[in-house]
Amino acid sequence: MQLSEQEIIRRDKLEALRGLGINPYPANLFPVNHSSKQIKEQFEEGKKVIVAGRLMSVRDQGKASFAELQDSEGRIQMYFNRDVICPDEDKTLYNQVFKKLTDLGDFIGVEGELFTTQVGAKCIRVSKFTFLSKTLRPLPLPKVDEEGRIHDAFNDAELRYRMRYVDLVVNPHVKEVFIKRTKLFTAMRTFFNQAGYMEVETPVLQSIAGGAAARPFITHHNSLDIPLYMRIANELYLKRLIVGGFDGVYEFSKNFRNEGMDRTHNPEFTAMEIYVAYKDYNWMMEFTENLLEYCATAVNGTTETTFGEHQVNFKAPYARVTMTDAIKQFTGFDISGKTEAELYAAAKGMGIEVNETMGKGKLIDEIFGAKCEGNFIQPTFITDYPKEMSPLCKEHRDNPELTERFELMVCGKEVANAYSELNDPIDQRERFEAQLKLAERGDDEATQFIDHDFLRALEYGMPPTSGLGIGMDRLIMFLTNNASIQEVLFFPQMRPEKKQVELSEDEKFIISLLKAENNQALGQLKEKSALSGKKWDAAMKGLSKHGLVKVIVDGDSKTVEYKS
Repeated sequence: MQLSEQEIIRRDKLEALRGLGINPYPANLFPVNHSSKQIKEQFEEGKKVIVAGRLMSVRDQGKASFAELQDSEGRIQMYFNRDVICPDEDKTLYNQVFKKLTDLGDFIGVEGELFTTQVGAKCIRVSKFTFLSKTLRPLPLPKVDEEGRIHDAFNDAELRYRMRYVDLVVNPHVKEVFIKRTKLFTAMRTFFNQAGYMEVETPVLQSIAGGAAARPFITHHNSLDIPLYMRIANELYLKRLIVGGFDGVYEFSKNFRNEGMDRTHNPEFTAMEIYVAYKDYNWMMEFTENLLEYCATAVNGTTETTFGEHQVNFKAPYARVTMTDAIKQFTGFDISGKTEAELYAAAKGMGIEVNETMGKGKLIDEIFGAKCEGNFIQPTFITDYPKEMSPLCKEHRDNPELTERFELMVCGKEVANAYSELNDPIDQRERFEAQLKLAERGDDEATQFIDHDFLRALEYGMPPTSGLGIGMDRLIMFLTNNASIQEVLFFPQMRPEKKQVELSEDEKFIISLLKAENNQALGQLKEKSALSGKKWDAAMKGLSKHGLVKVIVDGDSKTVEYKS
């Protein structure tokens, strides 16, 4: 492993600490009794405290130093005085251990008493400090100049997501997003529990990938010798529980969809689904707007939030617009009673990319997505979807071409999806069979399996039920003003990290020559390197293996190209 100069120095300090009889990674408990936040909020002059955290800054003043310690709740200033820490003749603990062997980022524990500095800062006068963990890599700490400008900020998105553990340390504001995320889950659970509904768990590994139209991840169970699918939705299992006699069940589920990745989609995401017996989608609309008003207030202290350039208000009630009226409003086209051919021609005429694999439902969805949904900024229920778009939804009581379904749109994005659930087993079977035909035509988002066990469950009878699904990641994006889903996931999916290539000194020297002047003649480059034939051959072989150089042959001439 190639180590930087800083990493080598820190490893040397590690050994020096051990040489002094100090264990840089002690196993015993450290008796923390205060956090930085508690100290600031309950400050008492002369109070004894014990705190622990990372050392984040040091201002050396010779026989004394001011420093900052960062724990999970913020930072607190500390004052290290050599004669207080080392009251006897031996000053090693301060002069050597603290000043020379301690680095920014190290975990330390301190004991001391509180006092106020001459400039009014709340501070700990340290009487004792303990090494808790030595860091072997330097933190990429931002620097602030005299004019308050920040330099060397750790703000590269790929590095931040890949090394979230560093991001959380050096960008403390990032932690607030995840604190709000937890508040959202807590608030939603409280709302459901107070309504009398029960949290449950359903399988992640499923023999049939059902409950949604999405491409699943596939794995294999060795003992049973069968394929299994990572859950794309938990809907069908929750409905089984309604069949079983529960009046209301909900689950926060990790779902997995083997589809594209972008700023609003991650292959692993969190959804909440709730099903309540003896309700319909009209009741669920009111329930949803009251739920989101409650959650927004719990997370931000207000129903209002900012998302990009928009001010959004989650206060109930929300506007209601039918799918048909929305498309008519923004395109002038009435989808009512139209055939698949007519919808296909209309979409083509609007400049929407469609193909022959798409049925009526997918064509309508494409028209709405391209021409309508971006216009709905404030929370708006889009209702009464065509039957072809909703294979698990009950037929509309007033129009057999439609279903009793709504989606909640916010800032042009779907946040929630709900139905009056289909509980007619014969109708449900016919819908599944229609989806199979679409799958055979090449629609890879259509249901490709019929869940016969779910149909059997419906045949035992499911009461009238309404179900709601909410994308939790997307909802917290709106509540924290983050346009990227990666910002609200601790560890978003990333492309594999490129392995760092370790080069020999000869290889590094050849690369340096090529960086100064690329595409050099092979013989000229070899002469410049002044390497022996054996060393030259070994170095060029290694660079070619790593894909860093390419020898280009053109007739009798050979040139070397550096590929960065």
